[in-house]
Amino acid sequence: MAAEGERGTGPGLDDDELITAWGLFYEALNLTTPLLLEGIDPSGKELTGPWFEVLLRLQRSPGHRLPMSELARQVSLSSGGFTKLADRLERRGYLARQSCPSDRRVTYAALTPEGLELAEESRRRHVALLRTHVLEPLGAEGVREFADRARQLRDSSARTVR
Repeated sequence: MAAEGERGTGPGLDDDELITAWGLFYEALNLTTPLLLEGIDPSGKELTGPWFEVLLRLQRSPGHRLPMSELARQVSLSSGGFTKLADRLERRGYLARQSCPSDRRVTYAALTPEGLELAEESRRRHVALLRTHVLEPLGAEGVREFADRARQLRDSSARTVR
């Protein structure tokens, strides 16, 4: 194990710089995320992160639907955790389960018309918050660079986890 401040095995950063960089990312994410969810539900109710992520991903998907297992993976929920969330969204009338005609093992989560309306209005509000809390401080080029790095990290981690 490297002593404090020593260079580890990675290129160009000592251990403290690496720990600080990750810590800053983690702090920024934890501080910014609640700001990006504030007031995005048009009804004034609290729309939690997982609810919003599910609605947004379905709104942006072809046919406004995805296989439930894929959607659970995308929003980082276990199968059981996602099933409970889907049950709540279904009870509220925002989501419907649909069978796959070609594969009985697959069930789709699909937005209802009410769910699509909520997703679209929430998305408009969310984009305004993104412009304030992400685009303004980072600038357009900073957001593009951040997206490139996040994609790189996500893809690298996904290869490791699978």
